[in-house]
Amino acid sequence: MTIKEIQEEIIDEFSMFDDWMERYEYIIELGKSIPLIEDQYKTDDNTIKGCQSKVWLNADVKDDKILFTADSDAILTKGIIALLLRVFTNHTPKEILDSDTDFIDEIGLKEHLSPTRANGLVSMIKQLKLYAIAYQSKMSQ
Repeated sequence: MTIKEIQEEIIDEFSMFDDWMERYEYIIELGKSIPLIEDQYKTDDNTIKGCQSKVWLNADVKDDKILFTADSDAILTKGIIALLLRVFTNHTPKEILDSDTDFIDEIGLKEHLSPTRANGLVSMIKQLKLYAIAYQSKMSQ
């Protein structure tokens, strides 16, 4: 699936819920299915700066596609990073960099987060894109 198709799928899933409590519960459930980061990568270098909670993110490349793993010490934040990983993992750096994150606004996520969590969300997206930039430059050498 393309990144856009995955985003459309997420928008469809969120449209099934009547209220934000149900959506929060769904996000928390998503966090339980996250590809977990190995303990050896739970380091300060892999911590996303700007998040209220601790969020660790690691990236590896396989067949020119980036595979992300992550974890968080907060259940909602873990669900948010799981949502982002679902969109961006197993895609090329170019696909990641060319994609937008409009689906976040479409599902209303940012407006239903506290300001510190919304900042954390922006930091997570930024870190995912930074990994894509780094791997894209490595691959083009």
